[in-house]
This record gives sequence, structure tokens and C-alpha cells, in this order.
Amino acid sequence: MTEKSVAADDINQRIARRVTALRAERGLSLEALAARSGVSRSTISLIERGETSATAVVLDRLAAGLGLALAALFEVERAAPSPLMRHSEQPVWRDPASGYLRRNVSPPDHPSALRIVEVEFPAGERVVLEGARPDAVLEQQVWLLEGKIELRHGGQTWQLTPGDCLAMRLDGPLEYRNPTDRPARYAVLIANESAPIGRKSSAPGHSRQARTAARSAKAIQ
Repeated sequence: MTEKSVAADDINQRIARRVTALRAERGLSLEALAARSGVSRSTISLIERGETSATAVVLDRLAAGLGLALAALFEVERAAPSPLMRHSEQPVWRDPASGYLRRNVSPPDHPSALRIVEVEFPAGERVVLEGARPDAVLEQQVWLLEGKIELRHGGQTWQLTPGDCLAMRLDGPLEYRNPTDRPARYAVLIANESAPIGRKSSAPGHSRQARTAARSAKAIQ
């Protein structure tokens, strides 16, 4: 077996474990998740057994059915929680349909609603993702680092060049397109505004109580 096929098998097994665990956490049957996501029961079963390389479009529909960002399906389980995620630890996955490469940058076990993903998008490719999550409110920003891309969301189209950052709420389909003959690279910052309190950042000043206390202290001064 080649190194490439070993890596593909490993990520497929990781996705299989994640989808199975997340579905079980929510008490969803295969039929229920199929109804919520629009992905057939048989396809979900194949994914959970690690017997298929699902595309970004299919996995995003599953994530939507689970009320999560797509990045959640690639998160790794670590022996001990840590606020540091080494580059060598960051899970990498390639979409078998478009060839785009995504890297989960953020520590998966840090109590924060924010996640960062790095994407390398091939020349001439196009991907349309579900966007909306019935059970979650996701805010997203796309920061272009290299190349050019077009994003279409909410009936509008934006052309991004290096350094541009586009913010949006994921409440509908989102189309990514690279109209050039060169690859593009960008960072995606996603915040789950409906995440439980335990998933939000515990850093000083980030909680509602801390912000209220700070305003009160300023008023007294």
C-alpha cells in the first residue's frame, strides 16, 4: 500500500469515528441523520465504516445535519488537552472531488467557539457548500493569503485578492471558485455562536460577566 493510500485510509477512519461519535452524542439514528442532512442512509453507513472517501459537499451536509461546522468532522482526539496544536499534529484532508486541501489549525480541545482552517484551493476549481445549520449559528470570515478567489453568498459575489477578508453568517449556500490558472490559499475563521458556554473561550475579558464588570469599573472611575 502506498504512503498516499495509507494517509487516505487514516483520515477516512478518523472521519468514520467522528461521525459515529457525534451522531451517538445527539441520539440520532442513521435514518434521522439522513433526514436532517439529505445524505442517504447507505452513504452515512459507508462513511461510518470508513469504506468511502466522501466529498466536501457530502461531509458538509452531514456536518449541517449534526449542527456543526465542517471542521468538526476532522478534529483529532489527543491524550491530554492542550492550548497548543503543533503543525505536525494538525489534521489534513483533501477533497476527492475538487482536490482542495484543508488543514485544521486550531487545538480541538481548547474551550473556544472559534476554529481556524487553512485551505489550499486548486486553479479552476469550484465547490458549493451547504452553509446553513438548522441548529447552530455560525459566523465565518475568509482571509485570502495567496492567489485570487470568488465567493458567492446570499445572492452576492465577491472577488478576493491577497489580504482581503470577507465576513458572513452561514445562513445559506456558499460557493468558492478559483477562476485563475494558479492555486489560492486562504484561512477560514469560524465561530459557533450557539456553542455551549463550556466551549467558549475562558480567557480573561471574554465572558459576558467580565465585559459587564469592566464597563462597571470604567463607569466608577
